[in-house]
Amino acid sequence: MVKKTGRPGYLQIADDLREQIRGGSLPPGAPLPSTAQLAEQYDASLSVVKMAVGLLRNEGLVIGQQGKGVFVRESDDTAESVQADEAGTAAAEDLAGEVVKLRTAVQDLSRRLSRIEERLSQRSGS
Repeated sequence: MVKKTGRPGYLQIADDLREQIRGGSLPPGAPLPSTAQLAEQYDASLSVVKMAVGLLRNEGLVIGQQGKGVFVRESDDTAESVQADEAGTAAAEDLAGEVVKLRTAVQDLSRRLSRIEERLSQRSGS
């Protein structure tokens, strides 16, 4: 049941499901109860339950299969997901560094071009 603690209900539900997954009562490959069952179990609306399950999906703990339900992701899948996230973060940092280098190079070239144009205008004006 969702408690009136000031913490959003979907976070409370996600915390509880996360504990069940990590504690082994919802093992890898096990289906989560349906959205309606979770809503009844936690005395919450369907939208609150959907937000909780969505959060677990984003964390890579569960995976949805169209028409079949939502299942606890296999532990190997979770490790791969974490590795992919870390690789994506590293790639984004590398890309950001490259953008900074390119921006600096463009600024330098713009200054140099400006000086050249200034010299050319002085020569043609003489």
